[in-house]
Amino acid sequence: MAFFKDTAEDIRAAKIRDPAARNGLEVLLCYPGVWAQMLHRPAHWMYRHRLKLLARMLSQFVRFTTGIEIHPGAVIGKRCFIDHGMAVVIGETTEIGDDVTIYQGVTLGGTGKDVGKRHPTIGNRVIVSSGAKVLGPFRVGDDSKIGAGSVVLDEIPPNCTVVGIPGRIVRKNVHKSEEMDQIDLPDPVTAEMESMRRRIMLLEEKLKTMEKLGGGAASDTPDKNEEERTV
Repeated sequence: MAFFKDTAEDIRAAKIRDPAARNGLEVLLCYPGVWAQMLHRPAHWMYRHRLKLLARMLSQFVRFTTGIEIHPGAVIGKRCFIDHGMAVVIGETTEIGDDVTIYQGVTLGGTGKDVGKRHPTIGNRVIVSSGAKVLGPFRVGDDSKIGAGSVVLDEIPPNCTVVGIPGRIVRKNVHKSEEMDQIDLPDPVTAEMESMRRRIMLLEEKLKTMEKLGGGAASDTPDKNEEERTV
């Protein structure tokens, strides 16, 4: 019964978060993210009961049919929505909370140097946008958002927006995680360049003021020793 209840919740989550979803039957038949999670549940059960080879075989079948690779050891919460899902990779020790949204091309993986817990823990109501990579055994806090193409290597507090390579926190205390704007996110590099440009303009203004006060006149006077060296 729990299997069918969880699947029904996955279908409802897809209908709520995807405006293209017209009805539950369409979601059940046409959404690979729903299929992947349906088959991950028996694979995870087999993995926990030491049937690891069978679990891996089932997960590889899911990978072949959906393009979504979920290791059977991964723990996924309720109402997780994997949108489109192609090239999504979820590692063995990954833990995903409830009401998480994952877009295509996302990797929840390791760095290759950790042992034991190697993959991230994703909090509740987190949004991981297209192509983002979250690598390492740290936590992404509840209600946080990771922008498209970002590479996150360090822990993220709750209610934050992260963008860039490596990922930087550009917004804090953001609570409307369902309203994910993947276009108008702040660019930390551009913001830093703009800050430098303003400082350079301020320094230029100060130099002009010093020249008007006589500093420039003194600098324009030829140095006698320099003239002698030239001759």
